[in-house]
Amino acid sequence: MKIEPAAPKTPLLKIVLVEDKADLRASWSRLINSFPDFSCAGVCGSGEEALRIVPSLRPDIVLMDIFLPRMSGIECTVRLKELLPKTQVVMLTGVDDNELVFMALSAGADGFLLKRTKPADLRAALLDVAHGGAPMTSEIARRVVESFRRPPKSPGQTVRLSAREEEVLILLTKGYSNKEIASSLSLSVETVGSHLKHIYEKMHVRSRSQAIARYITANP
Repeated sequence: MKIEPAAPKTPLLKIVLVEDKADLRASWSRLINSFPDFSCAGVCGSGEEALRIVPSLRPDIVLMDIFLPRMSGIECTVRLKELLPKTQVVMLTGVDDNELVFMALSAGADGFLLKRTKPADLRAALLDVAHGGAPMTSEIARRVVESFRRPPKSPGQTVRLSAREEEVLILLTKGYSNKEIASSLSLSVETVGSHLKHIYEKMHVRSRSQAIARYITANP
């Protein structure tokens, strides 16, 4: 009797987890490896580490904590998407917050899940984003729908920055540090900090990642 060769196995989809809490990294990586379709190819404890490690791993999906020390998950997403445009990024958070949802999506996130998502729903969401979907919990999807029902902003609400502030903001979106911005524009670090303060005030944001997300939204 002729024995047919076994069909080649479908390669597992590679996931990288970016989470600053060690216990959550351990539990989530075990969970990912328990799924038959995925393997946890790496874990990172910060956005800076992710930018160093993730490009060489070339994962299919990055699970990104939105709240990270120093560089936020939103800012990290912006920079990873420049390096790996085909890698899907799904944001993870324990907080259901309107502003964070839209900042993350504007930054290039492909999905947005709450950390309390059940394991079966997480696996379904990962399969969804791997096949071109945009997974969100029902609560977040409702918020997205509601946002389209709001009246559009009037032209009078456009943020008006000075030419120098626009230069600083553009370099900020490219991932430059304050010191790098100062060097590029021949300014002092203190002057760059002053410009950023004015930019935040005019854009009604409180951080670099929020400013980046707002800029990307206004300049798709």
